[in-house]
Amino acid sequence: MQSLPTQALASLALAGALAFGQPALAQTQADTGSKARPKVGLVLGGGGARGAAHIGVLEVLERLRIPVDCVAGTSMGALVAGSWGAGLSPAQMREELSKADWADIFVDNPDHDDLNFRSKRLYERFLPGSETGFKDGGIVALPGVVAGQKIKLFFNQLVRANTGEPELQKLPLPVSIIATDIGTGERVVFRDGSLTQAMRASMSVPGLMAPLQYRARKLVDGGLVDNVPIREVRDRCGAEVVIAVNVGSPPLKPEEVSGLLSITTQMVALLTEQNVGASLATLKPQDIYIQPDLGSITAADFQLHEQAATIGRQATEAVADRLSALSVSEAQYAAWQRKVAVHERDVPRIDEIQIAGMLRTDPAVVQRYLEQRLGQPLDTARLDRDLLRAYGDGNYERVDYSVYTTQRGRNVLTIFPVEKTWGPDYIRLGMRFEGNLSQGSNFLLRGAYHKTWINDLGGELLTTAELGSVTGLSTEWYQPVTRQQGLFVAAAAEYRRERTDYFYIEQRIAEYRSLRTRIDLVAGINFDLLGQLRLGWRTLSVKQRLETGIDIFSTVPQHTSGGWLMALDMDRMDRLYFPRRGWAAQASWFESSSSDYSRISLEGRAAMTLQDWVLAGRAAWVGSPRGNLPLADAAKLGGFLNLTAFATGQLLGDEVSYAHVRAERIIGRLPAGLRGDMRIGFALEAGKVAQPYTVQRRNGWLHSVAVYLGGETPMGPVYVGMGRGNDGLTNAYLFIGTP
Repeated sequence: MQSLPTQALASLALAGALAFGQPALAQTQADTGSKARPKVGLVLGGGGARGAAHIGVLEVLERLRIPVDCVAGTSMGALVAGSWGAGLSPAQMREELSKADWADIFVDNPDHDDLNFRSKRLYERFLPGSETGFKDGGIVALPGVVAGQKIKLFFNQLVRANTGEPELQKLPLPVSIIATDIGTGERVVFRDGSLTQAMRASMSVPGLMAPLQYRARKLVDGGLVDNVPIREVRDRCGAEVVIAVNVGSPPLKPEEVSGLLSITTQMVALLTEQNVGASLATLKPQDIYIQPDLGSITAADFQLHEQAATIGRQATEAVADRLSALSVSEAQYAAWQRKVAVHERDVPRIDEIQIAGMLRTDPAVVQRYLEQRLGQPLDTARLDRDLLRAYGDGNYERVDYSVYTTQRGRNVLTIFPVEKTWGPDYIRLGMRFEGNLSQGSNFLLRGAYHKTWINDLGGELLTTAELGSVTGLSTEWYQPVTRQQGLFVAAAAEYRRERTDYFYIEQRIAEYRSLRTRIDLVAGINFDLLGQLRLGWRTLSVKQRLETGIDIFSTVPQHTSGGWLMALDMDRMDRLYFPRRGWAAQASWFESSSSDYSRISLEGRAAMTLQDWVLAGRAAWVGSPRGNLPLADAAKLGGFLNLTAFATGQLLGDEVSYAHVRAERIIGRLPAGLRGDMRIGFALEAGKVAQPYTVQRRNGWLHSVAVYLGGETPMGPVYVGMGRGNDGLTNAYLFIGTP
């Protein structure tokens, strides 16, 4: 890194630069009554969350009344530069960053209650991050951990794209944004085109955020080739004085490089450091270099944006005496502000909505989410929500919008869903490890081939294989029968081999292998985001094979039944496993004509948040209004938060009732890009088996108290817990993965 001249020498050099050519400017000065000034270029470097320090720099430039002739930015510097060029003041930037939910903005999907029912069930069985494309006979990996859906919508909000997409070439202040073509390694400079697209491209950290395909290029973070783009402001506006701000993260110390992630981080840091060094070597004596001491603030610490901005302000104040040489009078500064001002437009009334760029999916599938009314002003908050809901269908890399006015004065809202380049066929994975004191441990690996958009209405085929404590194979054909997918038919077949334990007076006396075969033929209705109703026919066959213990099934025949099935599922929980708010309800009815019984299952759940506490409850009932439930289809109690003190499925009967209330303290949140929080919880449980099939020490209402530590992670729910019940019965659980 270049050793900068002393402050005194630099001030003399700057004074000389200002004085040079004075005779030629004498007439201009006489006419305007103001002093001439050199052209100033502002350079805002990349550094992730550390780039919030740029806001503090702008605050000092504003206080000192220093006009800027052009600005260039990379990565987070591109966000600040673009926002400033689009008319946001430093104070407005602070406000917007404060309003952003940084724990959520790097999570692409909407909350669980804004997903359609089919997506909810997929996320329940498979890990969202495991989705891999299967195309042309080969595997296609995801382009990044984060697709950038919410980030792009945040950019739109920041620069007021709801009033019309800002274009770089039309901004009064020349703004340049730097990106990298990941295919060629070329430095790409945006001086025209969509401002928000350029900002999105410049912030695409390789491996973390998916590259942006734009203008026939695949673009990533400009920091790889030019993190402090000094050359650009000299070329763009002939800057005679450059104010360069470097907020890049320093390379890790050797002892800190220990794992794959840290090695990748170090490689990027070293590449960035090299091009930064080359850029800084071009600084001249009159240029001003600012490097805020951001200490332990990392590129991912977006929640520390206020602290970073304050440090940036302090670092700029430290060179205020040098910057003061660039200061102009109040009148000159006001004139410059008028020159670069972006005139804010009113939010337009939408006359027409178009959905563009669809190749496989039906535009009606996106249209069903849009609640914008024609003839009304654009409701940006509602539109962002609707686009996230469309994104949650799982068909798109991103869903964006633009607003433009036709020659006839009509305001057109255009929706741009970009279909996944690695689709429409996918491989999905799930896994589970669980153990408890009563039954030991077991594991499961689950893999599926998911073929979507087989036809114009969105037919899907999902074939799943499981291996481990449960071994099985299933396939499901799901076929919407309307364009908006409100009505559907489905057919499913499943074969499973799973362990079933039976208890006598709280002692496990037998372990069986249950062989289950199921065939479903159903028709149904999707209630938008609320839930789903299904009606159809089910055939179920269960065989039991003794693995160890007493053969209690020796006199029990194989169970085979067929009958009508009706199921209603409604889910408005904001999280799949550890919700903070919402409710859910499930009801099912099975009427077996061949086995002369019926089975009804009812369940309700609810959750609410009070500061750092989540209060939640669950109630369930299973019974047989007609006949008696066969042992193979009996109601069950036992397991974590299902009478925790008892082993999973320990209590069997013809009718069971259960309820619990629980309180969970939120003790931490996962880092940016990962949804979920960690909690410590306490639950009070009660359950009853009205007609038990197993002998227990106590009948009637049974009680349990549970304590646990857990949360929702990228691997699914994770928890460790313990329950204590009647007569001191105790059980402990460990669970990781998908149910």
